[in-house]
Amino acid sequence: MGYIKPIGESDNLRPRKRGAAMIRSMFFWVEPELGPLELVESTRSFDCSTAPIPFLHSLSRELIAIFQIVSPFLGFSFSSTIQSSEWLCVYPLFFTLGGCGACVVLLSKYDPATDEVTDFSASSCLTLLGSINYCSVTTTEGLGNAKDGYHSIQKRIAGFHASQCGFCTPGMCMSLFSSLVNADKDASRPEPPKGFSKITVSEAEKAIVGNLCRCTGYRPLVDACKSFAADVDLEDLGLNTFWKKGNKDDSARNLPNYSTGDVCTFPEFLKSEVKSSVSTSHSHKPETIEYGWYRPKSIEHLHILLNSESFSTGNVKLVVGNTSSGVYKDQDLYDKYIDLRGIPELSIIKRTNDGVEFGSGVTISRAIEVLREEKVSTLVLKKIADHLNKVASPFVRNIASVGGNLMLAQRKQFESDIATILLAAGSKISVLEGLERVTLTLEEFLDRPPCADRTILMSIFFPSWASYNNILFETYRASPRPLGNAVSYVNSAFLAQTLIDEETGDVVVENIQLAFGAFGMEHAIRARKVEDFLKGKIVTSSVILEAIRFLKEGIVPKNSTSHAEYRVSLAVGFLFKFLSPLAKGLSEPGKIVHVELKNGQSHMESKNSDDIPIASRQEILLNSEYSPVGEPIKKAGAELQASGEAVYVDDIPTPKDCLHGAFIYSSKPLAYVKEINFKSSMASTKVISLITAKDIPKGGENVGFAWYFGAEPIFADSLAEYAGQPLGLVIAETQKYANLAAKQAVIEYSTDNLEPPILSVEDAIERNSFFQIPPMFYPKQIGDFSKGMAEADKKIESGEVKLASQYYFYMEPQTVLAVPDEDNCMTVYAASQWPEGAQAHVAKALGIPFHNVRVITRRAGGSFGAKAFRAMPVITACAVAAHKLRRPVKVYLDRQTDMVMIGGRHPTKANYTVGFKSDGKITSLHLDLRLNAGISEDVCKTNNTSKSAMRAPGDVQGSFIAEAIVEHVASVLSLDTNAVRRKNLHDHESLKVFFQESAGEASTYTLPTLFDRLASTPSYEARAKMVKHFNFENKWKKRGISCVPITYKVRTKQSPGKVSVLNDGSIVVEVGGIEIGQGLWTKVKQMAAFGLKELAEGSEDLLEKVRVVQADSLSLIQGGTTGGSTTSESSCAAVQLACNTLVERLKPLKDKMKEEKGVVPWAALIGQASAQGVNLSASSLYVPEPSTFRYINYGAAISEVEIDLLTGATTILRSDLAYDCGKSLNPAVDLGQVEGGFIHGVGFFLYEEFLTNSDGLTVSDSTWNYKIPTVDTIPKEFNVEFLNSPHNTNRVLSSKASGEPPLLLASAVHCALREAIRAARTDFASYVGSKGSPLTFQMDVPTTMPMVKELCGLDIVEKYLKSLA
Repeated sequence: MGYIKPIGESDNLRPRKRGAAMIRSMFFWVEPELGPLELVESTRSFDCSTAPIPFLHSLSRELIAIFQIVSPFLGFSFSSTIQSSEWLCVYPLFFTLGGCGACVVLLSKYDPATDEVTDFSASSCLTLLGSINYCSVTTTEGLGNAKDGYHSIQKRIAGFHASQCGFCTPGMCMSLFSSLVNADKDASRPEPPKGFSKITVSEAEKAIVGNLCRCTGYRPLVDACKSFAADVDLEDLGLNTFWKKGNKDDSARNLPNYSTGDVCTFPEFLKSEVKSSVSTSHSHKPETIEYGWYRPKSIEHLHILLNSESFSTGNVKLVVGNTSSGVYKDQDLYDKYIDLRGIPELSIIKRTNDGVEFGSGVTISRAIEVLREEKVSTLVLKKIADHLNKVASPFVRNIASVGGNLMLAQRKQFESDIATILLAAGSKISVLEGLERVTLTLEEFLDRPPCADRTILMSIFFPSWASYNNILFETYRASPRPLGNAVSYVNSAFLAQTLIDEETGDVVVENIQLAFGAFGMEHAIRARKVEDFLKGKIVTSSVILEAIRFLKEGIVPKNSTSHAEYRVSLAVGFLFKFLSPLAKGLSEPGKIVHVELKNGQSHMESKNSDDIPIASRQEILLNSEYSPVGEPIKKAGAELQASGEAVYVDDIPTPKDCLHGAFIYSSKPLAYVKEINFKSSMASTKVISLITAKDIPKGGENVGFAWYFGAEPIFADSLAEYAGQPLGLVIAETQKYANLAAKQAVIEYSTDNLEPPILSVEDAIERNSFFQIPPMFYPKQIGDFSKGMAEADKKIESGEVKLASQYYFYMEPQTVLAVPDEDNCMTVYAASQWPEGAQAHVAKALGIPFHNVRVITRRAGGSFGAKAFRAMPVITACAVAAHKLRRPVKVYLDRQTDMVMIGGRHPTKANYTVGFKSDGKITSLHLDLRLNAGISEDVCKTNNTSKSAMRAPGDVQGSFIAEAIVEHVASVLSLDTNAVRRKNLHDHESLKVFFQESAGEASTYTLPTLFDRLASTPSYEARAKMVKHFNFENKWKKRGISCVPITYKVRTKQSPGKVSVLNDGSIVVEVGGIEIGQGLWTKVKQMAAFGLKELAEGSEDLLEKVRVVQADSLSLIQGGTTGGSTTSESSCAAVQLACNTLVERLKPLKDKMKEEKGVVPWAALIGQASAQGVNLSASSLYVPEPSTFRYINYGAAISEVEIDLLTGATTILRSDLAYDCGKSLNPAVDLGQVEGGFIHGVGFFLYEEFLTNSDGLTVSDSTWNYKIPTVDTIPKEFNVEFLNSPHNTNRVLSSKASGEPPLLLASAVHCALREAIRAARTDFASYVGSKGSPLTFQMDVPTTMPMVKELCGLDIVEKYLKSLA
């Protein structure tokens, strides 16, 4: 048994326990002979034999540690290490894919030979604990914390309003810190101004390129990163708490100071320990660790291990960076790990004139560094380095090895970019098979059958081609994201040696190597037939066309390949892009002409839109009428989130004897479940219990969720009704064990006497599968459709719009901890938007009174609707398990399970008939809407996962359908789309017809003003003209611009509030609303300070005295659901009422004291009130007026996009948002909601493919195959303007909602994309073979890269070349 023990500490890095039982920082040294884990200043011990030490990121968000490790669980990743420990805060376990960046830490290694420290970011969920031997680990709380002071990174993240739910923020901080540390170590860079780093603005923008955030929209995060750059213009940065726009002189002075070396990543005394350990470790025997972790020191040592008797049985894994587990998840436990990084032969770097040889264990990041060295770099090597920099994310590249990537390509058919580019470059590899070392070309290596598990890839040679003349080398990739974590649809690399005919100037191909990968074959291939054809040829359009014909014969994806035709088209486009500059008279795809209007004249210049820096502008009118309400103060708890100290459910110290659960779910859409067994495996031995429907206690109900229309079970009893339905909950000692054990389940199904499942809306309609909708929800016809059609000049008899589903993709998973209590009670800690609902569902499931169930929610790490209703089955299942076993149980869904079980947005299909005048005025519309509700009782019933409310539910579909119809009308009439939009905007009278009392007063109808503010201006007209110029000048890239208006009806809800003033004058506030990242606590704090301001003296600031505390279903009842964008204002209204009560009680006392003493400080007033027995706690229930509780939000947006016709890639060049926020309760918070909602919508319209298999089981179930927007996909220029609508007494201090309505504005991107595609289709319409109208076409949601390419034409290259012939 191995243990961890601290070996040293310094004054400023002492381990401490505090509120959430976290450690500030520690250094660890692990020895096999030590006793149970001992903590300095702690009486706790931790036995590694009963709780595993698996994954890096659970050691603590705050930890700085050095490890020499021995443990029976060293093969577990650091992210779940000591997951059940009571004294450590954890990094997220949710993803374990290396795809989100939430668990990024800084690893530091010390080389005593050179006395150098290497610092690099790493994804802790992939980093095995055993692999950090002799490493120092720095996490975000090691940078700064509440007790010792926050780091400037954390302060700036908070001050730039760059944290919302906060779950991803620690990883953001560490990615940025890693970038700053490494930039500042570069001695070749000039010294920066005081308070800044050596990092550049361009580098700072990319510092978080691999980190995911669902809340912020990234813009404020980018600004926080750029604030450290030496070359930044601070006036270009957005809204922050450090200076006001225009006060340039104050900006740098007010920024939290940054100083190189603020954090020592590898203290001196640790270096001494490393030196000492190295001097005593020169053994010639394999370094063998007792409990399954082996680190051979040579190839010979490796052979000894592999051929030993102990390795003839059991599960063995050879590892370097372990990043493969992010793609190919472990299906079972391993009892032996061999760490190959201790073998010197696998870490070699040999530079020669012919190229560079890398040992297979060299990381991708290190290879990039070497290839960019001035003494090494050639055209070929530099291009390879540039391409490698687009592979994975920085924190993955830093630990992933080049050799590991190639082995995945060879063994697992991984779509490797590295294999493709090295194949084109003519790389060779060295392989060790047994005792024989074999040198192969990479092509030979890939063509072999999958290597045996114990075959070792020794080295890879990267040829430089330095001795060759006239070498051309290019690499290409098309992927859902330009940078970051995204596997290519197709990758390719081409190397050519050319000659120039001196007489004609023609280019002759002397030699050429063409490699293609990721297109649906087993591995990357050389296009040999194309190469043979091109050799010796003069490059002309006809030669390229013939080469394409040969290419299409060789590039044939397998039948199961998604977007097969698109991938072939990509390969064609890349070959054309490479060859076209060599031919005369061809329009070159790589040459882009950018058009600007200067002094009324068009000005053209070459410019790549990918290189445009991110810029932004915010125009906000501040309101001090209700101060501090209305002020853009920073979000409450932002620093806590940045430092990792904010406590989410999984951060709650694990109770003694706590068990963990993982769901088993059905893989069949409609089948009887006959039996559940487990495979014989290491993981299945860890199963303690399997909780099923049979374990619902007597008197309890198998109801996971119930609503107006019906109920869903916690577990399927005997019949599984959809793929993804929970069948049972596996219980084990750790989450890791539970997750792996659940994968061992073998389910026996039967479909005897069952009808085929209904998996689509079309099936539901055909088989009349509908839920009975209550009459109150029936749609109401407005006007006379027949009359309107008779008045129409033109008609569209049959139009169609389709919108797919969208997954919630919150950063914190569905998480719950259920703790049995005395007297048959249950305490539940849940990440829930609806604690009151959770209380009711748990009580009914257990058959106990509501008062026996206490549900506590402090905060949730993002929700977007899923933690209201869809959380209920998870919460109730956990409670049932805890009730049966009488032990605490925690359930923390992994990403795959969450995506499969939880569902998402309703897929929608709309068919319409529309009549309209010749000027575009719509006279009539009939719309048939079909929503796939899944198994939920809501419209069409299908055997799919339940669909539920998701940010802007229904509204985003409805708003887009309206825009699609308007665009269809405009295309039929060949009119400007914006003119048709303006023609069909409501006036206030028509608004009242459609929205009744929600329309409000005429003065509050601001939509025409907002739309005209954007679309009816000279600026917009000039931009539209520039777009036309650009499209005329550029063949292979097109742009589009569009402006859309939105209306969004919301309703305020009743909400409770409680305000208590403690004896020292501090104020505690409870509200029914849950802080889910929307800034509810911040606004509530402001409202409490405003509501009590009358009692304070003029200079006293009550804001810092206010604390908002967690929701507790037994403390504050009638909390309702947090959602619908109005919970913040309802909670504020409740707090205002409670404050009014306190003012009524205290005002007479203050007046009396003022008469006697003059000035009455707040503390004196409260002290006297307490002494006199005045009730200092007031509760309230805000109930909005029935006649005015609904109102409408308005906004408009312009977006301008650019598409690449060869790949279908879309770049959002600029988005301008104008939004009526009323009198904002906090403009900074609302700005974040507007920007975040917009980018959330961009994901829905452009990127996020929610895919299922033929049984309806979700297959886009990870960060690998489901792509939300990242920092490299947001608008290059992102501008937001708030319009403060007139005073309105029917709303809370005249404020309006901001959480959901802005998501609808993202349809402007989709509409601009349609305009760009129209320009492309028009351009190619005259070519032979073109079919259909270039202006009218169906464009479904999401419009991903393959769809854009398909709509532009999969064969446009061939058509273009044929036209030249």
